[in-house]
Amino acid sequence: MFIPKPPDSGPLQFITTKDGSNTLFHTGTGEHYHSMNGAVQESRHVFLESGLQYFLTQTDYHSVSVLEVGFGTGLNFLLSAQLCLDNNIQLLYTGIESCPLSREMVGQTGYNNYVSKETWDLYISGYEQALQGEVRLQNNIQLEIVLQAISDFHSVKRFDILYFDAFSARSQPEMWTEKLLGQVCRNLKTNGLFVTYAMNGNLKRNMEALGFSLEKIPGASGKREMLRAKKIDSHST
Repeated sequence: MFIPKPPDSGPLQFITTKDGSNTLFHTGTGEHYHSMNGAVQESRHVFLESGLQYFLTQTDYHSVSVLEVGFGTGLNFLLSAQLCLDNNIQLLYTGIESCPLSREMVGQTGYNNYVSKETWDLYISGYEQALQGEVRLQNNIQLEIVLQAISDFHSVKRFDILYFDAFSARSQPEMWTEKLLGQVCRNLKTNGLFVTYAMNGNLKRNMEALGFSLEKIPGASGKREMLRAKKIDSHST
């Protein structure tokens, strides 16, 4: 069985954020995996409420596909899976992660406190299988964690929503360039949504250059704004 290696730029430390949920601090990059103003509240606001829930309200969807850049601890997946299980929606979820965490470390996050026991057990029991390829955790929940750098990722699939949860441009400026954004956004369907916690001039210009319709919306606690963007035609990117 594949045993993931921890990120090689330095040790990871658990930190408690302001809403009481945990995140990881990467000492090599100086970055936290989630907002120190609240890991769970950020995930819910940015990716659930502004991404998945918003998308589902636009029409009568019974199935949704999500691509996440920066799978990390799997918090965004867990909350998305819980929402879909509660509403009988099929979720096809692909996360991209170049430095996957061990199952043991994922088990120490404490995120079992924010989803049902069933959802947590499905995730933790299927985690290592998902690192190998697509795994069906339940009839309507499918997970795959792709072990690649974002720049190397290619897929024949097209997704409804893209969760862009990379480290900040301060530590990983290459992740926020027009070139890389264009490459990853090719995986979105027409009218697909791109959501991220960030909003700044460079990101705005890059996404406009890629042909997206942009919407600045209130950010999670500690951030004034975040970006939601729609892929307006099949020629975008």
